[in-house]
Amino acid sequence: MPIFITLHAKSYRKMGNFILADNQDLTRFAVERIIREDERNQVRRARDKTGLLQLLQENENSTVVLDYTLFNFADEYQLLVISERYAMTNWLLISDELTEKFLRRIIYSSHAFSIVFKDSPIQHIREALSSACQGQRYISQRAMEMLLESRREEEETEVLTATEMAIVKLIAQGKTTKEIATERFSSIHTITTHRKKIFRKLNVNTAHEVIKYALRAGWVDPSKFYI
Repeated sequence: MPIFITLHAKSYRKMGNFILADNQDLTRFAVERIIREDERNQVRRARDKTGLLQLLQENENSTVVLDYTLFNFADEYQLLVISERYAMTNWLLISDELTEKFLRRIIYSSHAFSIVFKDSPIQHIREALSSACQGQRYISQRAMEMLLESRREEEETEVLTATEMAIVKLIAQGKTTKEIATERFSSIHTITTHRKKIFRKLNVNTAHEVIKYALRAGWVDPSKFYI
């Protein structure tokens, strides 16, 4: 089921002021038709990012219905900056496709955004529009499933064993496979096998990438690693 979260910082609106920012004619027509089912609602249209910003300056206390993928935003960070600038604005992102990375960044960074997809049932789109207008956050079931699936994949990622972690630290010190084998009283074949498993688990291809990964993860002391 979709997720609703009340935004206490924003007031309830009996009449909706909407800014429709979608360059697909059919979708724009359909969404506007749904919005106008309540005759009290007002709809303004933005054809590009410049037009959207101009409308926001004049009507900050609005709900923006935006297809992010069709507007010329540099990235999600730019969208977040704009949302912070217009703090009284609610946002409903409605698109055909949004990546898991984009959803994670937007949902976790700001409570101003609701999410729904264009292939959602009409009733869900109505609910998303109504909720966003009233200061409630709406996250569609599809968006939640994408985030949950990503979380499961992260949890299922293979972790390094104690031996593999020790070998990573030796690799970071610039030691060769032969030197690591000597230090650990192992055969070169055994260390080579460990290295292959480490590369596979970390999804890297070279010792240099292993070192960078270990450094970012805080597994090695930066003063002791070698690149």
